[in-house]
Amino acid sequence: MSCSPQILKAVPLFALLDDEELAVLASQVELKRFAARQRIYKMGEDGNRAYVLLSGSVRVTTIDDDQQEVLVDEPGSGEFFGFASMIDQTPHQTTAVAIEDTECVEVDRSDIAILLQRKPLAGMDLLTVLGRQFHAAQKLVRVRSNRNPNEVIEEKATFGDRLADSVARFGGSWHFILSFLAVLIVYTAFNIFLGRKAWDPYPFILLNLFLSMLAAMQAPVIMMSQNRQDAKDRVRGELDFDVNRRSETEIQGLARKLNQLEDKIDDIHQHLGNGLPVRVSPANSNEGDLR
Repeated sequence: MSCSPQILKAVPLFALLDDEELAVLASQVELKRFAARQRIYKMGEDGNRAYVLLSGSVRVTTIDDDQQEVLVDEPGSGEFFGFASMIDQTPHQTTAVAIEDTECVEVDRSDIAILLQRKPLAGMDLLTVLGRQFHAAQKLVRVRSNRNPNEVIEEKATFGDRLADSVARFGGSWHFILSFLAVLIVYTAFNIFLGRKAWDPYPFILLNLFLSMLAAMQAPVIMMSQNRQDAKDRVRGELDFDVNRRSETEIQGLARKLNQLEDKIDDIHQHLGNGLPVRVSPANSNEGDLR
């Protein structure tokens, strides 16, 4: 179906084109309509065409190394998808499926060549779109990467945090308790042995002063270590939340595929009950949804 220049004018990427250039581009591109759950393109297919979403909803996914479906993008109105494969002339790395009745503008490489000949500065807009997709892919990798919580915590630790952890670790060990007990025994025994010549005779007032100073310094250091432990638990909780969120997304994807499979089975039963031959329309023959 042919596309009118008014439709292209509403696309942000083509908004700077004049009427003549819009007319030339409109004569090249095509207007495509997709039914709900219809696959627009499949991962591995020739990426000689890209699409601009005009209305409806599209879900762009890929498969990771664990054979899990990963949501890459949900383009909004006026946004491209499948654009990088078209420019690079490589097979699609993603699968695009219409979630509801969707209308798109289908663009191929020759259409972009004509556009750049007429409007060279439009290339900057195309680079902007690719840059946004690149940043989105980087964000996806960061979110999905499984990082060790201890490594994340150590990256954020300052010198004071490490010092507080070391003091609290040493102060709560048997090595510190036995060493401190030995020092107290030697200190008190030596002052008792010296008698009147002792620098800190019984009741060891100077020793009590040292112990009070030690307790006054040790208490806030231990509190600092406890606060750091709370921060560690918070980081671990955030990472666990990310894992649980990804698991929830994957479970929802499985549930959605099961519902689609159940709908197809119901259609088959209905056709068999009516004695009609089973026909699967292109809108429902979404092989990628069942994989």
